[in-house]
Amino acid sequence: MDRIDREILSALELDGRQSYAALADSIGLSKTPCWNRVQALEEAGIITGYRADIDPARINLGVMAYIQVIDSTHREAFEQAVLATPAILECHTIAGEGDYVLRVACRDVDDLDHLLRFDIVILPGVQRSSTMVCLKTIKRGGRVTQAALSRTRPSPV
Repeated sequence: MDRIDREILSALELDGRQSYAALADSIGLSKTPCWNRVQALEEAGIITGYRADIDPARINLGVMAYIQVIDSTHREAFEQAVLATPAILECHTIAGEGDYVLRVACRDVDDLDHLLRFDIVILPGVQRSSTMVCLKTIKRGGRVTQAALSRTRPSPV
């Protein structure tokens, strides 16, 4: 991956709906080479998709929470059940006290309570969980390309 690929990724991360002509113009390429590079980035699995960012509160999902789950016995079944649970937006394996952290979206506290008491506890292998309710989102949708650039260290001389 070279500088042009990184510029393409950064531009698409800002606006994934822009035309190939606009994208090519913004990075100083013609349309066809730009399209070829985007296709190569998709085929390499670097670009994994395109989506709209939606404000959960505006579609009646006013409570976001993070649930740390302890599950040491049924990992495969747990992970399959998570994939089939729409209220779980993200699931990550973690190091530390828990095994997983889930990000969930709910209508309100009663909906979160129902999710915890009737859905999360019946996931395979769940021994216990700990929930953190998000009170206010300070930053959402950080850019991966900026994070990658901020972590770049100069090579030793």
